[in-house]
Amino acid sequence: MTGFYRFALSRGHVARSPLPTTSPKLPPQQTPYVYSTEELRRLLEATSILRVGNSSEVPVMYRTLLLLLYGTGMRIGEALRLAVQDVDLTEQVITVRDTKFFKTRLVPIGPKLSQELGEHVERRRLLLLSRGEASPLFTTRGGRPWHYVGVISRFQHVRRAAGIVCPIGEPRPPRLHDIRHTAVVHRVIAWYRSGQDVQRLLPQLATYLGHIDIRATQRYLQMTSDLLQAANQRFAQYAMGATHEE
Repeated sequence: MTGFYRFALSRGHVARSPLPTTSPKLPPQQTPYVYSTEELRRLLEATSILRVGNSSEVPVMYRTLLLLLYGTGMRIGEALRLAVQDVDLTEQVITVRDTKFFKTRLVPIGPKLSQELGEHVERRRLLLLSRGEASPLFTTRGGRPWHYVGVISRFQHVRRAAGIVCPIGEPRPPRLHDIRHTAVVHRVIAWYRSGQDVQRLLPQLATYLGHIDIRATQRYLQMTSDLLQAANQRFAQYAMGATHEE
């Protein structure tokens, strides 16, 4: 619309543009929050409050969802679109379809998460499977898939019960999506501490997360104190080795 009135003004078709001359300021982007392992434990325990006003399956199913998001770094929408058939417990791999960039990817999972998902699938099969193995993995008792808005709303109840509040200087509390940030940061910290070649592994992590560009992954790696400490320790080891070689 701005381009249209710029053209009209240049041709003398209008005397002035009715559009506002200034653009409204967008709210500042929320700073990603990285949960500590203790906070993650409290979140998992706090899912028990979802018994109130919900069916008995909701608390344990929500706990499984949190474990899945942390264990895979998956986007919330991707997790909610999973079907029962997308979880291959034999090969310990999840097929993620309809991703942000319209691609399908395979997400390997570890033995602990595989066991948790195996127990979830067993419980899931006791509920209505309206589309057989193509039925949603996270569902109501009646077989309807969980919706994003409801999942986000429940998280705020769980977060408050876990005693996790707004960080100092932040107007908004931590989000469910921040578990994805947390999964990435914790993985990189573990790589640093175990002596892995982080720069070589970052492209693999980007593929695992469903990013098309490593720069998208790097944005998740905000400098938490733990990540900074791990990076500093790695640099100190490198510097000592270089000194000895001299």
